[in-house]
Amino acid sequence: MKKSIVIALSLFCMIMASAQTKKITGTLTEEGGVPLPGVSVTVANQNIGTSTDFDGVYEISASEGDSLVFSYIGFITETVIVKKANVINVELQLNSEELEEVVVVGYAVQTHRSITASVSNVGVMDRHKSTKADIQRHLQGRTAGVQITNTANLSKEDKLILKNAMKQNQQAELLYIVDGKPIPQANNTIIENMNPHHIQKKHIYNAARSQRTFGISGKKGCIVITTKRGNYSVEDDERYATINENKFEQALLSPLSTFSIDVDKASYSNIRRMINNGQSVKSGAVKIEEMVNYFNYDYAQPSSEHPFAIHTEVAQTPWDSTTKLVRIGLQGKIYQNEVLPASNLTFLIDVSGSMSNENKLPLLKKAFKLLVNQLREKDKVAIVVYAGAAGVVLKSTSGANKEAILDALDNLEAGGSTAGGEGIELAYKIAQKNFKRNGNNRVILATDGDFNVGSSSDIAMEKLIKEKRKSGVYLSVLGFGMGNYQDSKLETLADKGNGNHAYIDSMQEAQKVFVNEFGGTLYTIAKDVKIQVEFNPSQVQSYRLIGYENRMLETEDFVDDTKDAGELGSGHTVTALYEIIPVGVTHNYSLDHIPLKYTDVLAIKAFSNELLSVKFRYKKPNGNTSIEMVKEVENTAKELSDDFNFASAVALFGMQLRNSKFDNNATIENVLALAERGRGDDKNGYRAEFIRLVKTYGNSL
Repeated sequence: MKKSIVIALSLFCMIMASAQTKKITGTLTEEGGVPLPGVSVTVANQNIGTSTDFDGVYEISASEGDSLVFSYIGFITETVIVKKANVINVELQLNSEELEEVVVVGYAVQTHRSITASVSNVGVMDRHKSTKADIQRHLQGRTAGVQITNTANLSKEDKLILKNAMKQNQQAELLYIVDGKPIPQANNTIIENMNPHHIQKKHIYNAARSQRTFGISGKKGCIVITTKRGNYSVEDDERYATINENKFEQALLSPLSTFSIDVDKASYSNIRRMINNGQSVKSGAVKIEEMVNYFNYDYAQPSSEHPFAIHTEVAQTPWDSTTKLVRIGLQGKIYQNEVLPASNLTFLIDVSGSMSNENKLPLLKKAFKLLVNQLREKDKVAIVVYAGAAGVVLKSTSGANKEAILDALDNLEAGGSTAGGEGIELAYKIAQKNFKRNGNNRVILATDGDFNVGSSSDIAMEKLIKEKRKSGVYLSVLGFGMGNYQDSKLETLADKGNGNHAYIDSMQEAQKVFVNEFGGTLYTIAKDVKIQVEFNPSQVQSYRLIGYENRMLETEDFVDDTKDAGELGSGHTVTALYEIIPVGVTHNYSLDHIPLKYTDVLAIKAFSNELLSVKFRYKKPNGNTSIEMVKEVENTAKELSDDFNFASAVALFGMQLRNSKFDNNATIENVLALAERGRGDDKNGYRAEFIRLVKTYGNSL
């Protein structure tokens, strides 16, 4: 009987205890409502714990009267007693106490000062004391061009922005060592986004301890990470659009080929950087039209009222004796600097933490000085920068005051996250504020393209820039750096924003873009330039446009003035190559020829001497209605000129880099032979450099 009573009482107690235990949920934030992921949440004196997710949300079982402990590195630990409410939200306060070292093992933490916390926030390692003077000194010239004179009147929201900017600056400059290997700062964002479940242990050192242990590279603090696998390697975070290579089209079924011109040249200098650094060349980085158009060709200047001249050439294909190669070239009219209209330029410069490497912001500042030195008194420049936020560091200033412009550039330093969308919004606002009627209004964006705050996807960027191009402000996009270079974003911005795109890997390239090709970089002479080629099916069995895959248009787009296309700058040249399979030739890529019952090609007598007809449409820089030009090309093949030889060599090399199936098994030696025959005068040595580059690539195979 007594035994039964004891059992009953035990069951009752268990039931009562179970009834008192409940699920507690809530959100952990810091000042301003910013969610804190990875906060440690434990029940005091019990072996029960969890951590907040990426939105700062947690869920834990506890009973009324239990104490929940919330701890997080760099914040004051909070203890809350569970009462009747099932939702407990906590705002943690920053702790100014500086840590020597924190050791994090899995999700548990032991520190040399007995502070228990999660590892998600390491900004405390080198935190400046939050006095007004320290904040000003830390952020002046560092964070998105914010010029701070007095923080006393700042709102709570503004102070939060400054505090977050401080943390972002510090994190961008941290030294990471992963599985014994130091990580280049350009890849810090990759490590910061590492899956926490892959991490076995972290050692977090403050700035003083880090510099003593790891030397000058650890002067901003260090995080040493040991992964569970122990062999973590950083994959580069560069992004390229997918390119599906153009195929041969049957002229009888599809006689029209329509595309937008492309004056971008970023692909060639980017590939050059990869080869010179001993890296493998990503297929998405190879845009053959940009490689071909990197080089200037000896096209005659226009002699009509149109702003460009049209040139065509037909020859036997150098890598396939059974096909023909057609070259279509445009030559933009060259205007001398003194007669160009006044410029309203807005430099939009990325000063985020990812830009700190020597080949990014330091190179950018030197490159822009070349541009500034070309400016005239009537030209004006404003400078907008962005990191965690965007700000103006130089109001619109005359080109005569070069010292002020150069000083503003010199004072830029890298640090923080990358609010690219906000920067674009502000830059266009400034450009429109200083708009010059009948002048050259242009935003010049310089970045690695690593946008990670606000609008950042390619689709979001495309939507944003489409809206901005309606303002009449043109865009030049300059890419810098490696490791996280976002080519696809920058190409999207240039293509959709009435602009051009270049990649600057050296001062030599900066000289080419800002000095040798100054007019083409900055001054648009024709916009929305489209090309439509009609092939004569009595002469052409099949054809293939080499390159321009990302610039293809629908047939009807050619006459649709609302469809955007490429811009042509002063002195710009544009070259397009078609490979043609003549009628009557049996070829591997003409096996899909479809015989048509009701169409007798041989009966087509008219225009029998014409190989193709080329139509061009363009608008004047301030116009909305397109103007059409037409040129017929006779079916007469000649010997390849020097320029044609060289353009063919570049195109063939691009096909080999892409592992194209259309190169007819040509070799590197074939490329070099063509390039040598087409070297010509080579005043600036660019063609000789190409030959050296091909040899370097060939020797690495």
